[in-house]
Amino acid sequence: MGESTLRPDGVLKVTGEFAYASDLWHEDMLWGYTLRSPVAHARIVSVDTSQALATPGVYAVLTYDDLPAEAKHYGLEIRDTPVLAHGKVRHHGEPVALVAADHPETARRAAAKIQVEYEELPVITDEASATGPGAALVHEHRTDHYAGHVPHPNVLHRQPVIRGDADAAAARADAIVTGEYVFGMQDQAFLGPESGLAVPAEDGGVDLYVATQWLHSDLRQIAPVLGLPEDKVRMTLSGVGGAFGGREDLSMQIHGCLLALRTGKPVKIVYNRFESFFGHVHRHPARLWYEHGATKDGKLTHVRARIVLDGGAYASSSPAVVGNAASLGVGPYVVHDVDVEALALYTNNPPCGAMRGFGAVQACFAYEAQMDRLAAELGLDPVEFRQRNAMEQGSVMPTGQVVDAPAPVAELLRRVKARPLPPERQWETSEGPDVRALPGGLSNTTHGEGVVRGVGYAVGIKNVGFSEGFDDYSTARVRMEVIGGEPVVTVHTAMAEVGQGGVTVHAQIARTELGVTAVTIQPADTRVGSAGSTSASRQTYLTGGAVKQACEAVRERVLALGRRRFGSHHPAWATAELVLEDGKVVTDGGEALAALADVLGDEAVDVELEFRHRPTEPFDLRTGQGNGHVQYSFAAHRAVVEVDTELGLVKVIELACAQDVGKALNPLSVQGQIQGGTTQGLGIAVMEEIVVDPLTAKVRNPSFTDYLIPTILDTPTIPVDILELADHHAPYGLRGAGEAPTLSATPAVLAAIRQATGRALNRVPVRPEHLTGP
Repeated sequence: MGESTLRPDGVLKVTGEFAYASDLWHEDMLWGYTLRSPVAHARIVSVDTSQALATPGVYAVLTYDDLPAEAKHYGLEIRDTPVLAHGKVRHHGEPVALVAADHPETARRAAAKIQVEYEELPVITDEASATGPGAALVHEHRTDHYAGHVPHPNVLHRQPVIRGDADAAAARADAIVTGEYVFGMQDQAFLGPESGLAVPAEDGGVDLYVATQWLHSDLRQIAPVLGLPEDKVRMTLSGVGGAFGGREDLSMQIHGCLLALRTGKPVKIVYNRFESFFGHVHRHPARLWYEHGATKDGKLTHVRARIVLDGGAYASSSPAVVGNAASLGVGPYVVHDVDVEALALYTNNPPCGAMRGFGAVQACFAYEAQMDRLAAELGLDPVEFRQRNAMEQGSVMPTGQVVDAPAPVAELLRRVKARPLPPERQWETSEGPDVRALPGGLSNTTHGEGVVRGVGYAVGIKNVGFSEGFDDYSTARVRMEVIGGEPVVTVHTAMAEVGQGGVTVHAQIARTELGVTAVTIQPADTRVGSAGSTSASRQTYLTGGAVKQACEAVRERVLALGRRRFGSHHPAWATAELVLEDGKVVTDGGEALAALADVLGDEAVDVELEFRHRPTEPFDLRTGQGNGHVQYSFAAHRAVVEVDTELGLVKVIELACAQDVGKALNPLSVQGQIQGGTTQGLGIAVMEEIVVDPLTAKVRNPSFTDYLIPTILDTPTIPVDILELADHHAPYGLRGAGEAPTLSATPAVLAAIRQATGRALNRVPVRPEHLTGP
């Protein structure tokens, strides 16, 4: 542990040799295609599939009426999403029918022949149209347990957090600032599209090979719709080309299985980029209102906030996102008097759910803008103001939960501020300006005229793992045996490897705990118990913890085996004990490994167990009080930008990060996670947004031509300062690392642009017209 072990799939991925789910192949397979709604809200008057069925090469066409089981809906928390639209469509791109054909182009053309008559209905696109007088209902019949706790049926979930007396505290404030903020809809924009292969089995079941984030959650949702027991639906993880929350919900999984079972042939589905934008959830767009107060010596008196998240047409994970936004909505600051309300709406906009940062990102953008404004109002340095109010170990969250692990907020801010600034005017060379280093880059729009530098800071807080009483656990099976005279360890989990590096860390844990160099990681599938989702920065904590505990159990059994076989004074047993108990990794295949092989003999030691973190509890639905989270992570950023104030173009020069990770099990992997999360925060700051027409609720830019993500030319230098302050509750003292940098990167960039331009900039992403208009 603690070494920067290289990824086993790294070279294959950068050379193009890695097999992703879109590379799956079966010699007898068909191709599936999904017909999607061209409108956002409409009654389905009729569906005619006759022309599609008559197309040569077509094997099946399915609509809602062809679904085989009584269960026709699915969902992560609330089963409100139809497998295929029935009666009406509720968002642009909703699946209406499926086609299986012998060629992907045949399937696409046949789907285009399906005749669907729609009667368009008014769209619900914002809070006013969702909850105003006479508002129509997105879902006519709500049956979920949140329905009785919301003020309107189109409010999917509501969570207040109330502590102290914000009204009384406001009266004591020497300065109060209020602000309204808008956060655009961001896409996960993973490069590998949704894809999978469903193969019908002789026992009437189906084998599904798919790119996903949570095999067992998929299984729980798929089996009822197919009318099959879960043991007849066997799932294996295929190569995943990025995820970031966008694969936590189902996309093509049920559709591929339905077509395979109907045709009796393997069916492959691979979305194109256009389909991918409609085939997965996005980050919730949000409108946020905040009020912050402080005394003249720079101590926060109170925070009031209202956070409205657009959940779109179906629930996905919106209730949990609301819980995060509410409970983390004040940020990593000590504030006794708090009145926060967060809610998510049902609308006819695209469904929204999990994305890296999960509700805390939107709140961080707003509360960090407020902290800058309040510091300016008080005449204080923005970093010093934050440090005066910074949370530390022993601080109490607005939910009443005590932070019982290190919370080095002030130190993270100190570190990013103390870092030397990059040199001014780096674009100047002896041969003239290097336009690549200027705003606008190779478009050659400026040679330095009107370019102004700005520096900004931000810090954020993110929970780790599933919260609010969820039974969050992971399973690992570890096997030790002798192969070819050498002890070998096999680790088997259902963890989805989506780029986070579990395939490296699990092997490192096994080598550390068992002293064996030969470690094999088995492919993830549903033959082993659930590993939970690869999300919420939880996999190294939970599945890593499960692997650690399973290794410890294997170690005890091997030692017991040696005691029985040799006796406690035999040299072979004593040497094996030294390897196992001291965790000495042997690299030369020498005496110690030979002794361990002698202890095992022809026996294999196999352990499967579940690991859970300490329990959490639901937040009170009236006050938001409760020990809702298991762990918190913190990150701070300093952004340095240069802005062409004449054309409104932004160049981020540097985006430095300091983050506490508890223990860096693989420092290189941790650094990559921090830099990746930082880059996604940069993306929503200055370019990424799914644009939805407010009149029609149609997506206007479902392509990488019009939805822009940072390329290597947009990505600045990202120096990383890693702190390792152990959380004694967690395995190895680690702290989930993948999400926190996404929070503070965005407001740091906005703070820098504000300093450069003097503009308020209360919306992300920032566009050129926001920097040049009146």
